[in-house]
Amino acid sequence: MSASTDTAVAVPSALRLFWRSFAENRGAVVGLAIMLLLIVVAALADVTAPHSPIEQFRDHFLTPPSWSPGGTSAFLLGTDDVGRDIFARLIYGARLSLVIGLSVVALSLGAGTVLGLTTAFAGGIVDTVIMRLMDILLVFPSLLLAIVIVAILGPSLTNAMIAVAIVALPNYTRLARASALSEMSRDYVTASRSAGASTLRLMFSAVLPNCTAPLIVQASLGFSSAILDAAALGFLGLGAQPPTPEWGTMLAGALQYYQRAWWVLTFPGVSILVTVLAFNLFGDGLRDALDPKLKR
Repeated sequence: MSASTDTAVAVPSALRLFWRSFAENRGAVVGLAIMLLLIVVAALADVTAPHSPIEQFRDHFLTPPSWSPGGTSAFLLGTDDVGRDIFARLIYGARLSLVIGLSVVALSLGAGTVLGLTTAFAGGIVDTVIMRLMDILLVFPSLLLAIVIVAILGPSLTNAMIAVAIVALPNYTRLARASALSEMSRDYVTASRSAGASTLRLMFSAVLPNCTAPLIVQASLGFSSAILDAAALGFLGLGAQPPTPEWGTMLAGALQYYQRAWWVLTFPGVSILVTVLAFNLFGDGLRDALDPKLKR
């Protein structure tokens, strides 16, 4: 009974200590607040969006925002060149961006962790081959490599997510390998191996839990990179295809109207900027809170 009580007390204390360290970075708190707001808006898109993101109002082509001359309260942020409500498309675009970020991070984090642990434990020729492949991927600029992969697979949102995940794979692989190598020299790993633990048990039950902190930080920062790269592919016509309400695709369609309809280009760009900034601020605060060397 005493042991269970001590454990129950230790967990809230650890969470309280983490929050105290995280809250010291006010930028990280702001980033977290924006993230939570974005998640709520995206989850309730069917309720919060005033119109369908693909519905066309043919009497309202390039209608300005409601506060501008010629605007109407029916379209808070105006409409695009085919009469679709920009506010509704931004809300549904937020949902799509979160799905893209989550899918890319899940793919690259899962595959990179397995590859990193495998190279650390296998060593020898396996380590050399896998890490040289990761080095080859790192030679190319990330966006250029993603463009090449999508060009091979074909333009689509799914292929764009696969391409971005492949581009991000070396970062997670190298980080997981480095963390695993530093943990393998510790006494608890030696004791587990002496007790007869299998390699898989050592990898996933002993070493991996102690490598999660840097991987979580990398995942939070990689979330913003995934959204930005997917938006860039959408802007180039290699990602989500019209009429999908994706921010990069919206920018591509609005480029020719930037002089006479500023709102069509401005609001998707600001949405990308704010979202990427929020995740980067959150990732910086998470790194400071989880890394003892960076705690102030």
